Amino acid sequence: MSERPTWRKAKASGPEEGACVELADLAAVVGIRDSKDPGAGHLRLSREALASLFREVGPGPG
Repeated sequence: MSERPTWRKAKASGPEEGACVELADLAAVVGIRDSKDPGAGHLRLSREALASLFREVGPGPG
């Protein structure tokens, strides 16, 4: 039986924020999903791909 991943949302995200994602360590990859609809599934990205995505979109607000 596999262990359930721990999904984490940014501390800067408040309950009234509408555009939040959650990340989870899935061993060889990182999971990323919409915090408003976690049951819709998730993307699986390599750590390198996730780092590239963060460089591309830049820092968040605040």
